[in-house]
Amino acid sequence: MADPVLRLHGAPSDIDAAAWNELLAAQPAPSPFMRHEYLDALHRSGSATPESGWTAQFATLWRGKKLVAACPLYVKDHSYGEYVFDWAWANAYEQHGLAYYPKAVVAVPFTPVPGARLLARDAASRALLVQGLIQFCKQAELSSLHLLFGSDEDIAACSEAGLMLRNTVQFHWTNEAPTGYTDFESFLASLSHDKRKKIRQERRKVAEAGVVFRSARGREITPADWDFFYRCYARTYREHGNAPYLTRDFFQRMADTLPEAWLLFVAEREGQPIASSLIALSLDGTEAPTAAYGRYWGALERVDCLHFEACYYQPLAWCIAHGVQRFEGGAQGEHKMARALMPVKTTSAHWLAHPAFADAVERFLAREGAGIENYMEHLDERSPFKAKV
Repeated sequence: MADPVLRLHGAPSDIDAAAWNELLAAQPAPSPFMRHEYLDALHRSGSATPESGWTAQFATLWRGKKLVAACPLYVKDHSYGEYVFDWAWANAYEQHGLAYYPKAVVAVPFTPVPGARLLARDAASRALLVQGLIQFCKQAELSSLHLLFGSDEDIAACSEAGLMLRNTVQFHWTNEAPTGYTDFESFLASLSHDKRKKIRQERRKVAEAGVVFRSARGREITPADWDFFYRCYARTYREHGNAPYLTRDFFQRMADTLPEAWLLFVAEREGQPIASSLIALSLDGTEAPTAAYGRYWGALERVDCLHFEACYYQPLAWCIAHGVQRFEGGAQGEHKMARALMPVKTTSAHWLAHPAFADAVERFLAREGAGIENYMEHLDERSPFKAKV
């Protein structure tokens, strides 16, 4: 058997798209955000490039002419767009006169969605890929390596290689097993009286304001819809004092190359669009996705509770109607529990080159991990669902 060879690539386009996607499809936890089309659009659109602080060094592992493993790898000079926060680590390095940047991350830029990051044909290839990544970081004299929002298989490989593990909390909605909710009312019936009443009040406020919704999926989303969505998306970022991470060209590339992964909700009042939310759908090779992902939203007008309707209630109603098993609400957001999105632990893995700092971070993570466990227990006590008899 040929010895494994690790190759680095300065752009996703340097890797054969079909080979990458075939490897992704073989993983237990694929997501549309790891599709070659998505990653390539981030690069070609100017969203994740060296100019924005994301220098691609995608890694592929080969045995002869056979691709056995691959991952998205970026060298970064900042920590924006990651959603696993290491600012305190960077500050500690700086206070000691050491450089934390550049660092390496195995991640999907701007996309805190758990799933496969180390695409591998088997556990042995995944382990070799991790070792290759660490060796690359050593040779490039990078401070650290961070794998964000990995799958169980990724985390096991990283742990075996000695990387430190870190948990964060997200909030996900799960369709009622085994057959799912029959409709939105049956979902509401599963909640406690107070939570059920609050959701109905919030939805009523939006309806009484004269707001109605329409949805479009895939190629049903028109160029005008995409233009309007981007106006909303960019405006919301700027209202918070930030430039939008993603360019209009990125979404055009999604419309052109990966349309089946997107579901758009448009809020209208008196026939005019006033807000929109864009949801991603899993690509399972069938018409019925198993998962949906709350991603982007924006509004041109202020309507009380419109955000909840556009980003939670409309998507949840759609998921129920289409038999979707899971809706992931994205990073942070304890308020999501009131909408029946429950806490879920996500995991990242970290390697630091500096031994003393690695020891300090390991101690920090032990304390933080205990705090996460207590936090999860506290959240579980506040379940919005009816108490089971």
